[in-house]
Amino acid sequence: MSKVAVIYWSGTGNTEAMANAVAEGAKNAGAAVDLLTCADVKGVDGYDAVALGCPAMGSEELEDGEFLPMLEGIEPALPGKKVALFGSYDWGVGEWLESWEARCAEKGISLAAESVKANNAPDDAAVDACKKLGAALA
Repeated sequence: MSKVAVIYWSGTGNTEAMANAVAEGAKNAGAAVDLLTCADVKGVDGYDAVALGCPAMGSEELEDGEFLPMLEGIEPALPGKKVALFGSYDWGVGEWLESWEARCAEKGISLAAESVKANNAPDDAAVDACKKLGAALA
């Protein structure tokens, strides 16, 4: 059984709703899942796969108070693991996610599933995509 960490930061609850759908998809596909906020993360060594969720902040950037420091701490352990990204945004086109994907590529982190973004609260299609993302990590 694969072990999946779903790690997220959410300001309004939109990315948290997405994280719950990712976790559900991974569980339904047979994985053992830990749903964690940034503050809960002590490392990712015990996991086969990691889903990372963060909304767009400011000028389409990752949240830098809690999420970015946590990400910087675990990034060296991510290459070789199944990794996937998700998050919500309020304006623009979701450019922060493309920048985040590029950051992963620069650090040797390959993504196991297509990233999922939702404009504000995730609609049914985004929830379904999150479940599929979770299943891809299982």
